[in-house]
Amino acid sequence: MKPIQEIYPLLKVPRKVVITMHQKPDPDAMGSSLALAGVLRQIGHQVTVISPTNWPDFLKWMPGNKAVIDYEASAEKANTALDGVEWLFCLDFNALHRTKHMAARLASLNCIKILIDHHAQPEVNAFDYGISETIKSSTSEMVYDFIVDSGYGDLINEGIASCLYAGIIGDTGSFRFPATSANVHEMVAELKKKGLQHSIVHENLYDNFLEDRLRFIGHVLLHRMEVLYEYNAALIAIPKADLLKYNVKTGDTEGLVNYPLSIQGIKLAGLVIDRDEERKWSFRSKGNFDVNTFARKYFNGGGHFNASGGRSAESLAASVQLFKKAIKENESQLQ
Repeated sequence: MKPIQEIYPLLKVPRKVVITMHQKPDPDAMGSSLALAGVLRQIGHQVTVISPTNWPDFLKWMPGNKAVIDYEASAEKANTALDGVEWLFCLDFNALHRTKHMAARLASLNCIKILIDHHAQPEVNAFDYGISETIKSSTSEMVYDFIVDSGYGDLINEGIASCLYAGIIGDTGSFRFPATSANVHEMVAELKKKGLQHSIVHENLYDNFLEDRLRFIGHVLLHRMEVLYEYNAALIAIPKADLLKYNVKTGDTEGLVNYPLSIQGIKLAGLVIDRDEERKWSFRSKGNFDVNTFARKYFNGGGHFNASGGRSAESLAASVQLFKKAIKENESQLQ
């Protein structure tokens, strides 16, 4: 994988470009993709944004969102867009399998593949150019750097700024996580100069749900959360019946894993959701407990030091027992 800086002078030549992201995109994945698309279009590139799956309703306010293709829902349209693509930008994922059913199609493409990502252990052989920096707060921060460093910072308008800001606050927990560097705050200051209305972005992301979701969260915290004080850990296990009862949609469980970390003394929080094909895990930690390594070792996953995900083919009950066995094996690190 060659340094991404080598493509800066090549940006001047208009190309057929596709931008894609990981499945079930979050604010950072969607925000960084739409921001980059907005700038590349102004330069003269023909740009299509494709998401491997659907995405939460609370992201549908983003400028350019209506043109994004859902690969699962519109595979024929997406594959047509991929035909003859010259550049493929891969944002906010480190390996092609994170694009679910798109992975094989992307791997077969005879085009230049470009990675911009902040997750550990990138699949470098899959990309021609790229940058992978785990110290960065978000892919949105990296896309901002890419735009500015390549000489196109003047093309950032209010809409692009809003997308970048959404990604930043999504992945930094509204600036609370350790990866929130001075550079992040300086970036936001520059976005404000571009016309960013930050309060509106916060409202769109966090005050934009249905009543069912709030009642679902209350039910889960009361009936599905188990606090394991002896290990300074907490677990939320959600059966499929709860998803059906409260009409849970894509994005409705976003941020739920963070709630147990507000309990005094809790260093590790795990959330497992019973999906049709597998059990999906999210992990969050405080301090020096590495949930990236934890997820990779026990749950076929990975991510960041304090935030990661995983999956299990076992039943919900068996997956919960595996978690409890895992925290017991890591008891000394959780004290």
